Amino acid sequence: MTSTPAPVAARRAVVVDDEVALATLVGGYLERDGFAVTFCHDGAQAVEVVRQVDPDVVVLDLGLPGVDGIEVCRQLRTFTDCYVVMLTARAEEVDTLIGLSVGADDYVTKPFSPRELMARVNVLLRRPRQSTSTPAPASPALQIGPLRVDVDARETHLDGRRIELTRTEFDILTALASRPGIVLSRRALIDVVWGPGWVGDDHLVDVHVLHVRQKLGDTAKEQRFVRTVRGVGYRIGTGE
Repeated sequence: MTSTPAPVAARRAVVVDDEVALATLVGGYLERDGFAVTFCHDGAQAVEVVRQVDPDVVVLDLGLPGVDGIEVCRQLRTFTDCYVVMLTARAEEVDTLIGLSVGADDYVTKPFSPRELMARVNVLLRRPRQSTSTPAPASPALQIGPLRVDVDARETHLDGRRIELTRTEFDILTALASRPGIVLSRRALIDVVWGPGWVGDDHLVDVHVLHVRQKLGDTAKEQRFVRTVRGVGYRIGTGE
């Protein structure tokens, strides 16, 4: 593991890839964009590295030897809400679905353009962390039957029990819950959550919606909170 000293208040990134040349290339682009970059080439060490660095974003290779990227991401989600961009050399949909279901925010398939990767990273980071120097006006909590979405605290409770959502999952649920009765297409959700500059596979939304449903106890048959409008998109349910 090597690292570049961080300037004051620099954004932090961790690049986890066993291909040293690729990691160095990605890290170079991140550094030019103002990130302090820490490199890790071993999945077994990656979790502790992220714990120490507390990064804004992790660029994580799926195909790490030993402990793979899926397991690393699963462990990261037990203690950090940093953005995770998964790199994969396998384009099969199952890899993408599994990777995102454990909390990755986006994925990029190798070979890829480093400029495209940076564009994806910067789109994610336009969605700031919870803390802010200028407090925004208080937003009322959103109530959908037994589900309560506290926008300001970024907390979700179901029947009084806290539900742990990733930032992307929370943003998708909030986008739907704040527009009752309105159907949002995949593209509309991407524009709201990722921003209109995001470029990629719109089916990314389906994976995050699937994970939200799993955490809320919904199924494809029983859609109490997030309902599919076939051929159009998604809308918030009534909780019944």
